[in-house]
Amino acid sequence: MGIRTEKAESALENQIIEYLQTIGYEYVRPSEMKLSYNKKYALDEERLFKFIKSTQPLAYNNHRLESKEGRQKFLNNLNSALIRDGVAHVLKEGVKMYPTGVIFFYHALDKKRPSSFDEFNSNIFSVTNQLTYSEANPGLELDICVFINGLPIITMELKSRMSSTEWTYKDAEEQYKNDRDPREPLFFFKRCIAHFALDENYVSFTTKLNGTETFFMPFNKGSKDGGSGNPVGSGTMTDYLWKDFLSKETLRSLITQFVYIERSKDKKNKRIKETLIFPRFHQYRVVTRLVDDVEKNGVGGRYLIQHSAGSGKSNSITWLAYRLVEAEREYKNIFDSVIVVTDRKNLDKQISNNIRNFISVSSNFAHSESSKDLEKLLIDGKKIITTTVQKFPYIIETIGNKMKGKNFAIIIDEAHSSQSGKAAASLSTAISGQYKITDDMDSEDYINAIIEARRMPENASYFAFTATPKAKTIEMFGSVFDLYSMKQAIEEGFILDVLKNYTTYENYYKVYKTVENNPLFESKKAARKIRNYVEGQEFPIRRKAEEMVNHFLQNSASKINGKAKAMVVTSSILRAIEYYFAIKDILESKKSPYKALVAFSGEKEYKGKKVTETILNGFSDKETPDVFKNDEYKFLIVADKYQTGYDEPLLHTMYVDKILNDVKAVQTLSRLNRRCENKIDTCVLDFANKAEDIKNSFQPFYKETKLMEGTDPNRLYELLAELDYLYVYEEDEVDRVIDMFFANKSREFIDPIMDICVERYKDLDEEKQVEFKSGVKSFIRTYNFLSAILPIGQVEWTKKSIFFELLVHRLPTPRDDSGLNEILESVDLESYRLAKQDELSIVLENKDGETSTKQPGTARPFEPEMESLDVIIANFNDIFGNIDWNDKDNVARQIKELPEMVAKDERIKNAIKNSDKENIKIEYENVLADVIRSIMKDNMELFLQFTSNFQFKKWLSDSVFNEIMKKQKSFEEKENSFELAAEDDQNFGLDSN
Repeated sequence: MGIRTEKAESALENQIIEYLQTIGYEYVRPSEMKLSYNKKYALDEERLFKFIKSTQPLAYNNHRLESKEGRQKFLNNLNSALIRDGVAHVLKEGVKMYPTGVIFFYHALDKKRPSSFDEFNSNIFSVTNQLTYSEANPGLELDICVFINGLPIITMELKSRMSSTEWTYKDAEEQYKNDRDPREPLFFFKRCIAHFALDENYVSFTTKLNGTETFFMPFNKGSKDGGSGNPVGSGTMTDYLWKDFLSKETLRSLITQFVYIERSKDKKNKRIKETLIFPRFHQYRVVTRLVDDVEKNGVGGRYLIQHSAGSGKSNSITWLAYRLVEAEREYKNIFDSVIVVTDRKNLDKQISNNIRNFISVSSNFAHSESSKDLEKLLIDGKKIITTTVQKFPYIIETIGNKMKGKNFAIIIDEAHSSQSGKAAASLSTAISGQYKITDDMDSEDYINAIIEARRMPENASYFAFTATPKAKTIEMFGSVFDLYSMKQAIEEGFILDVLKNYTTYENYYKVYKTVENNPLFESKKAARKIRNYVEGQEFPIRRKAEEMVNHFLQNSASKINGKAKAMVVTSSILRAIEYYFAIKDILESKKSPYKALVAFSGEKEYKGKKVTETILNGFSDKETPDVFKNDEYKFLIVADKYQTGYDEPLLHTMYVDKILNDVKAVQTLSRLNRRCENKIDTCVLDFANKAEDIKNSFQPFYKETKLMEGTDPNRLYELLAELDYLYVYEEDEVDRVIDMFFANKSREFIDPIMDICVERYKDLDEEKQVEFKSGVKSFIRTYNFLSAILPIGQVEWTKKSIFFELLVHRLPTPRDDSGLNEILESVDLESYRLAKQDELSIVLENKDGETSTKQPGTARPFEPEMESLDVIIANFNDIFGNIDWNDKDNVARQIKELPEMVAKDERIKNAIKNSDKENIKIEYENVLADVIRSIMKDNMELFLQFTSNFQFKKWLSDSVFNEIMKKQKSFEEKENSFELAAEDDQNFGLDSN
């Protein structure tokens, strides 16, 4: 049969079956399967009993499986086990039944026991097509079903894009939803490990059929450009499903090392909820690739895994931990213990629960609640240990010397947080067992011991998972070993695009002076101080809170079938408390049934009383995530809490009133990206950030993040030369301090030397003080990082690092900004206005991200611009206030046309070709004035403001000039209008659309 004589769907069906036959599957024709398939119990009786008889004759005879009565009783017992435990558990563990337990799958492949391979080969892998599975509807047929020893494990519905119907895998999904009844025994929950919908280009799967509510997940490799789908290859794009995942060895691995039942208790009805966990393609790929590499290359590797937020990293970590425990090399286990490190307690709990659900022997797993627990568990050789990174600084001295000779796998979730600076050094020291001090060691020995301890130990392998790798993370662990990009996750629909419905707001404030005199302040810092002050006033907070509540009630409350929730991200604990009371009061005034919760760490004084999250919410802060799940709670107001690692799929809307940069922006906004039933979109209202800044934060992590420039170790020598030149310390002083430090001398011996250094520092002028202190901090930070990754340590660096650690906190701050507090007593808020800016979809560019490390160096103090309070207030109001235009649209249009009008002038063209920037600016001012006069008839308002409002004239002049200079290389070819930044339009009361 060929493509000319077969129907397209049948051709795909036959292609799969023919390949499976080549790798040892038994093909059971539909006519034959009709005779052996038991529709009541959903199994192939002939191959089931054939397997038991040939491999376990004693059990076959004891259960009287030659008789009809014996078979009926046996099938009843087996059916009960399948319903209770699921087919994966039955295949993995067998079934205990009287008088003899029965094995249903020989899956052990033990090189030390060669007969295990013969046992594995005795398994019967079979496949059939057009399976008539239903007693109630005998005409219904399933395209493909895969069996192991007569028990169905995988079903498939196929569609072909080559058919006249042009059906795709999406139609196969609909067939499962509408035509495959989950009440049929074959489609009972847990009776198969997965149900696949596929065509020639795409694959998806589900582990539970639930009618029209069935949730399918993508199962694709990803395209060559990092997007959804599959790459073009030498065969059918989706043939990896049957060629790779249906191989006998892979199915064995899936059943015994991946598939498990996740159980969680519903706190409302106290029922146990079960979820069958089956790996997605990228999860299986990363785990198997990592284990294969370790088994090939042994201990000591460093691996960076960049998997998008919301991609199921906790499950990937669970599977990897389990597989690494089993990993062998030369017939020996590679690792004594696997340590799973998280940077957040809620992540720690989540991963711990996953591992408990997965492993069958609880004694192999333990969670470390304290550093003492961790020490004991490591020494005792517990196989899998979960803990938080905060534990590691406490274990250096206590267990470092006891770990020598053991091997460890360290799996780190969100590597950039867990594996930075001293935390990395602490972890390395504890595991390597090399930080050991004895009485016969001199200072040189001590130095070398620390160098060896700080370096990545040879007896540990590191597996670092992150969605947002920073430059130093890539330096620490190497380039990305495995990638599941944000781009692929979004395009596949596995996570939602949180930038799609993004609305920005602008805040306009007007302040007035409350004192008669006109004192001088440093202008930029004063402006920041004023803005922070006015944003904390009751009216702006109340106004923004009203906008949030009204938006939620009118737009978001109905989302996710009325289950949508919102997070309010604030800039501080005090601001979170203020928003909590404002939102709570607004909801009560509207007689809304909805409630708000607040989340922050520690305690804060508010209106004369100390408050905590527990006090305000009325229950323990540990209960906040669970209580928030209740229907009445719709707002979670946070201050640096639940912005990373928090997984609540019902979060739909986020209200942001905090500056978010780089990784923080991605982590925070990604709280919204989890999919769930009926969740089709997300929404962000941002009161603090520009859309362009958010885009720039996300772009580096959209595809693979690559390191463009790493840390140059030679810069440390250059930096030391600069610090030495400032003569704050002498080399013999450094040596004496180091000797006393390792001799554990009391402070009275070290303090005099340090005091002399501090006095020399004070004698420096302000510029040199800034240079020295910033350089010392930069050296310490860079040394802590480099010492963990460089193969050869430097004695001088280590000595200076210890010395600088003792010195830096004694150095006074070069400049005192306390005088700025006086400005808050000199101003007050006159008016406030909140204006919606853009409702847009932020689109990321289809390219890999780039990142570079910040090289060590010293800072230089800037010359403060001192201005009077009157000028500072005027400038602030010009920037954050507004002009009441009569014809705002016309003004906005004219301003947007100005750059093109000015750029077309021959005087500007000649100046750009023949002059430097200063001369261009001189000519530009003349041309701009002429252009403004030329449009006077069309817009007298613009002309009057330009000629009478100095601040507006300066803003307009600078904005237009910057646009022209930015595009000078191509301005002659440009015929379209230049776009001015939307924020600048709004600064003077202009809309951007």
